[in-house]
Amino acid sequence: MPAADRGATRIADRVVAKIAAQAAREALADGVPAPGAVPHATVTVHHDIARVRVSLELGYPSDLAAQCAAVRRQVARRIEECAAMSVPEVDVEIERLHSTHTLPASPGRDRGLL
Repeated sequence: MPAADRGATRIADRVVAKIAAQAAREALADGVPAPGAVPHATVTVHHDIARVRVSLELGYPSDLAAQCAAVRRQVARRIEECAAMSVPEVDVEIERLHSTHTLPASPGRDRGLL
């Protein structure tokens, strides 16, 4: 039976967005991600082409360009593998930078001197 007679598979944009967000986390696992920061992705799919925007929080100082390039590569690769879609562009938006030198304050610390 020809493929056209068997039907079609459609993957929802939100599913592709979840794949993209997970791929961004994977790409940042080796870099300097911000503590507790979770990448978010939005995707627009037209036929088998996905356009992706990923929003990140990154640690600073670090090589921001290299981290963004790693995210672009990993997101495109994972969407192509998992959803069989072409990904001509992945826009990366850095929403916030977190200092890697700043440690979270511990309870009872910085209470001032008497």
